[in-house]
Amino acid sequence: MAVRTVDKSEAIHSTAKHLQRIGILIVAYNAVTTLTKVLTRIPKQVWADVAEVVVFDDASQDATYELGIGYKTLSNTANLTIFKNEKNLGYGGNQKAGYQYFIDKGFDAVVLLHGDGQYAPEMLAEMYLPIINGEADAVFGSRMMKDFGGPLKGGMPIYKYLGNRILTVAENAALGMKLTEFHSGYRAYSLNALRQIDFTHMTNDFHFDTEIIIKLHHQGFRIKETPIPTYYGDEICYVNGMKYARDVMRSVYRYKSTVRSTKRYPEYEEYFTHYPLKQSRHSSHDYFERLIGRNQDVLDLGCGEGFFSERVAAKNNRVVGVDMLSEPQKAAFLAEYYRADLSNGLDDVMPALKGRTFDKILLQDIIEHLPHPERILQDCLALLKPGGQLLVSVPNIANITVRMALLFGRFNYTQRGILDKTHVRFFTRSTARRMLEENGYEIIMQKATIIPFELALGIPESSSVAKILNNGLAFTTRVMPGLLGYQLLYSARPKPPHSERQ
Repeated sequence: MAVRTVDKSEAIHSTAKHLQRIGILIVAYNAVTTLTKVLTRIPKQVWADVAEVVVFDDASQDATYELGIGYKTLSNTANLTIFKNEKNLGYGGNQKAGYQYFIDKGFDAVVLLHGDGQYAPEMLAEMYLPIINGEADAVFGSRMMKDFGGPLKGGMPIYKYLGNRILTVAENAALGMKLTEFHSGYRAYSLNALRQIDFTHMTNDFHFDTEIIIKLHHQGFRIKETPIPTYYGDEICYVNGMKYARDVMRSVYRYKSTVRSTKRYPEYEEYFTHYPLKQSRHSSHDYFERLIGRNQDVLDLGCGEGFFSERVAAKNNRVVGVDMLSEPQKAAFLAEYYRADLSNGLDDVMPALKGRTFDKILLQDIIEHLPHPERILQDCLALLKPGGQLLVSVPNIANITVRMALLFGRFNYTQRGILDKTHVRFFTRSTARRMLEENGYEIIMQKATIIPFELALGIPESSSVAKILNNGLAFTTRVMPGLLGYQLLYSARPKPPHSERQ
């Protein structure tokens, strides 16, 4: 097969210039008829460039491992290593074992090559050069690019071509990407990027390749595609096409659900935000941002990772955050941060504040987590400036979704939302108002937010459909806040002394 390769002097110069250690990971299963050809076709320039070529035989039922050992002995290739897994790890599991091997040995780049000969070893240098030259964090070989005549010319069956194209279009649309192919197994990775990928709960099956693309994209790593030739021979395919397609789309769905915080799936759990920033109109964050305004001293109690604090600080507000986290992700946007257990009221933070007062104090989705919220409400009275406001939001336990569930005998706790499993107190419009009034506040304003349907349905907040539904739901929620309100919002201030109210 004639393929275009990179000039040897260019590869060696680039490698020497950057002094980076390159590894080749060959994943193999029952590859006794193809492995020798794959190893033989690796160009001399590549053997000179790379520190190690490692074959991970995934507990093959044939003599793949023995063949690899024999090739290493007869060819006297010092930088070739052959491993055999004690048990079959699966396609994804075998990759994870290989990547961990190179990570532990301090390599800088690794190329994934299949032992069945489906991908051209002659292209290895073109795979790793963008990594070591600092142009990309991941390089994907694409058979859909036309440089080598395209996939059909290379013998890709028409049903596989159509399936590949349909899945790629769907994945690009769902993830906001523009890859020409998601399903090539020819890849190169920066080990610095792989060190930042959590492999713990990722699949061991064939859609591991999809999960790793999703994670690289989510974490902002640079992905580059390079054209590769298509080759289909008489190798055995172990992929069930229909199952693979289902697994791929299921993986995309699970990722989108996790980042929307509608459900927490383990393979993407590091991207789950317990209380994501709500961007839509008529959300609690929308209302509170408008109520805070500009140039205010703000105390954000239960600030979490600081996502909302960042938004508030952008309007020249000075934000002091308090939470249980060691350090919020957005700590840079906080003027000060204090770690405290709000179950104790503000006992842990009062000494550090040294009598300071604030224009606005935020208790966003906090008091429902506290067994005795009266303590923190009373502590906040002393921290408000004259004319200052306490901004409170709580979930509405009387929302129609909860009422309907009760009608059918269900009261199931969830990862987040009204029935968040960490909630210990529940409020209706009247009970939330009464609690504020009984603890020294008078209500200035009360609102109910709309049900965040766009999170549940996965509709972008910016879409025209979402805006139409949002406005319609805002109107009906104003008419029936107790029934349709998702969160209950209150702006309150300390009650004036009794003599001033006469």
